[in-house]
Amino acid sequence: MFHSLVKPEKKRQLLRLRLKETRPLVLFGAYNALTAMMIQRNGGEGVYVSGHMLAADLGLPDLGLTSITEVASRSGHIAGMVDVPTIVDADTGFGEPLNLARTVQTLENAGLAACHIEDQVNPKQCGHSAGIQVVDRVTALRRVAAAVNARRDSSFVVIARTDARAAVSLEEAIVRGKAYKDAGADVIFAEALRGPAEYERFKTEVDAPFMVNLNEFASTIPLTRQELVDLGVNIAVYPMTLMRLALGAVELGIASIIREGTQAPLIGQMQTKDELYDYLRYGEYQAFDDQVFEAGA
Repeated sequence: MFHSLVKPEKKRQLLRLRLKETRPLVLFGAYNALTAMMIQRNGGEGVYVSGHMLAADLGLPDLGLTSITEVASRSGHIAGMVDVPTIVDADTGFGEPLNLARTVQTLENAGLAACHIEDQVNPKQCGHSAGIQVVDRVTALRRVAAAVNARRDSSFVVIARTDARAAVSLEEAIVRGKAYKDAGADVIFAEALRGPAEYERFKTEVDAPFMVNLNEFASTIPLTRQELVDLGVNIAVYPMTLMRLALGAVELGIASIIREGTQAPLIGQMQTKDELYDYLRYGEYQAFDDQVFEAGA
């Protein structure tokens, strides 16, 4: 009742099985546990926890300022409240290879199904920012190797992300994608490619399970659902979409209440009390509490 009854190992196995299907696994970013529960109920086959989103929730920019403790705690709580797999953004791994190895094991302990590790320098930047830099290939490969070799559950999915397209070139991104695959990464995440033609070339040449970012404020128009299918994309994420929708509504709501002196005009746009209680399974908790009191009477 208080947490998902599906064990983390089972969720990881479900993710691996799902990745064998030809249709893309499309994930929404959840900025809290309730959002993840809403994603699941509305048909989501998994949940994504964005590093940008976690940082923003703390009032911080996406510049590598969060700690592994914060990321594991917040993403682990989200993962524990849903029955579907949760993938988390682990940035650059929070340190050198030994730190990165501990990061993977910490995320395993927290109940995550997968994480992605990137090849940016520290402090990292949001993937579509100007001036992104990547570490050299050897350093990047050590990160991937540390993640792969540190996991204790072989079902835990390691996703290797490269930002080399923005920092160097498409050719460098392809070389790194191939190297990360050879180092044992289960999925390759190519960030900031420029249009369907580049995605197609990357997917063909790297020849590995493929993850993409559907960021609505990227430098190029996000791929459509049909393009994902046509390109053979395995995982596609809307990392910040739901948070941006919510924050946009919050800002409009604040302005409206200040202007009108009441929230009355906004009530029709709100989730109702009954709808919220239903998502939170209020009745189940109350029934459990009542049962305990009756047992002790």
